[in-house]
Amino acid sequence: MPSSVLTAAAARRIALAAQGFAAPRPAGAVTARHIRKAVDTMGVLQLDSVNVLSRSHYLPVYSRIGSYPREALDRLTAHTAGPITREYVEYWAHEASLVPLATHPLLRWRMAKAAEDAWGSVQRIAREKPHLIEDVRRMVALSGPIRSSQTGVERAARKPGEMWNWHDGKVALEYLFWSGEVGAARRVNFERHYDLIERVVPPEVHALPTPSSAEAQRELTRIAARAYGVATEPDLGDYFRLPRADSKQRVAELVDSGELLPVTVQGWNAAAYLWPGARRPRAIKARALLSPFDPLVWYRDRALRLFDFHYRIEIYTPPAMRTYGYYVLPFLLGDRLVGRVDLKADRQAGLLRVQSAWGEAGIDQDEVASELAQELGVLAKWLELDGVALASRGDLAAALGRFVDS
Repeated sequence: MPSSVLTAAAARRIALAAQGFAAPRPAGAVTARHIRKAVDTMGVLQLDSVNVLSRSHYLPVYSRIGSYPREALDRLTAHTAGPITREYVEYWAHEASLVPLATHPLLRWRMAKAAEDAWGSVQRIAREKPHLIEDVRRMVALSGPIRSSQTGVERAARKPGEMWNWHDGKVALEYLFWSGEVGAARRVNFERHYDLIERVVPPEVHALPTPSSAEAQRELTRIAARAYGVATEPDLGDYFRLPRADSKQRVAELVDSGELLPVTVQGWNAAAYLWPGARRPRAIKARALLSPFDPLVWYRDRALRLFDFHYRIEIYTPPAMRTYGYYVLPFLLGDRLVGRVDLKADRQAGLLRVQSAWGEAGIDQDEVASELAQELGVLAKWLELDGVALASRGDLAAALGRFVDS
């Protein structure tokens, strides 16, 4: 069967619409309904501990609906010491992520493979210290929710080059988390409080039958296809980090069932697949700053293919070797990524610091700078900062300086 042909611009607009960027931001008060719609459109919120600007999971929601009460998302995700109305739960989806409750059972095939697929230290403790796993499991059952510091295991001295200095009690909890026996009952100040999974998810979710790995992966691929609109097989598999052989098989099955439509996208050097229900807008009028962990750009090959935008996060790059900066956010204007800014929330000074600003080739610098300045002002207000402070680094900085009130 011959495939349909999409222009690169049409594919880009389909992808943006699927991610929630075709609709205008809410004009009035933003409620939990708007937050829920944004998260469910993406299907997953990636977590990350870096807090130089904001915890990363807050930003994709902001990018789509603008200023919103972060405490409302905290209540839905149990990221608060206060009352919660849990609608999302944490697990390894696309890295550590928040997913809708209904998605959690679809990841049980990954839980069942914890002993072989978990990180090296997590695998090792299950193999070498099963007694500790059992002791920590019993402790959670008796006293949960608990923090890792409450396991009674002391932290060893940090070794040179270590990124995390986890003690064995923390690693044991992470094994139990990976295997699905415990979950994150809450995060308070971003620290996990672990409890038995049957006390974390509602009983009706815990009681759901476990689908086969093939059934679960097909549904995860459907979620990815809806969220992407049009995508290659590696794009779809990466959304929930499916093993590549499984991803190929699941995509082939959905093509055979007619749930994915093969298409040719002009300029793409890989086969593409269209979600039949994807919107095909004629224009996109978006304006947003994007977290490095936003689904629109987290798969860097896709960002390059969709937007001709080469993007790499440089957090772990030595400062002298960074090209653009430490925490760099792409800037979406219309249906293109037109620039990037290195941002820092200086909470002590009450300022959103723009440490560098860069434009893409061929842009109208004044137009981009004007729109970017407005978006930075909205972001600063949402972060409860008093203003924007601009450094001179970057080829867009001078133009931006004409529009930023300092």
